[in-house]
Amino acid sequence: MKAVVLDTDDQYRVTDLDEPAPGPGEVAIRVAYAGVQWGDTMVRAGHFPVPRPFVPGFEASGHITAVGEGVDASRVGRAVTTLVTGGAYAEVVVAPAVLTLDTGGVPLRSAAGVGWGTPTAYDLIHTAARVRPGESVLIHAAAGGVGTLAAQFAAMAGAARIVGVVSSAARADYAAQFGYHQLLMREEFPARLGNERFDVILDPVGGPTRRTNLAHLAAHGRLAAYGNLSTFDPVLADANDLLMQGKSLVTYNSNLLSRTHPERLSDSARRALDLVAGGQVRVDITAEYDLADLATAVQQLADGTTLGKSIIRIA
Repeated sequence: MKAVVLDTDDQYRVTDLDEPAPGPGEVAIRVAYAGVQWGDTMVRAGHFPVPRPFVPGFEASGHITAVGEGVDASRVGRAVTTLVTGGAYAEVVVAPAVLTLDTGGVPLRSAAGVGWGTPTAYDLIHTAARVRPGESVLIHAAAGGVGTLAAQFAAMAGAARIVGVVSSAARADYAAQFGYHQLLMREEFPARLGNERFDVILDPVGGPTRRTNLAHLAAHGRLAAYGNLSTFDPVLADANDLLMQGKSLVTYNSNLLSRTHPERLSDSARRALDLVAGGQVRVDITAEYDLADLATAVQQLADGTTLGKSIIRIA
């Protein structure tokens, strides 16, 4: 089969590999499309310790061609979307059956864009931060894959005010279509907010931004940290200070959840996918690349020039 390999020199190469076979609890999927996501930039930069050469790709759609021990054989032939820990940039990928969901009528092209970002956004709003009707929500990286979905989920949860922080005017224009009430440039945060405080803040940035976010929580507010885009330097918070104002700092790690409680992640992915299928939530695919152009897709995401979701056409 054809697959992309990330080699020891940090270069992507299309090569021929043997097709993988599913083990117990797994399925084999003939891949139609694979989604490009932030994890691809992290692996390429060496932040995730994976052995090289490595077949990257963490989300895909296609049809199940075989099942391993313990998996219902009637699933063969079904159109699915899946979450994996690697291997999606290939003609065939092996995936955990529990994290492989029927598309529910969502076209394969769109289903590939659901990926990790959709259940992550769903869980940030509904599980980690637990947004309630009438609350205010601040979302960093507002034009990103998670941010645009989180804004939609927050609106559905009844948030009265949704504010986003972006890095450029172009990204503000793009994010505006997803239900934000106000968008700020990164350099305007937090000065432009004045004394405004938020019930919920979603923070994939880390570093000084995380400390500032804590200061801009309302009483009983929740800061949900789910990444470190700016720095991996530790951020210290005084639990006693948080306690006095009822503030909470919570974290969300979908990769860890997939290994410790995959059924929970699967349930959130199913709920989110149903909303996409019903047209209530939009996954915006804006770019489609050939397998040989993966390096370009990943670099554009890393550079911040990607607007919306990029996918790789495999089939």
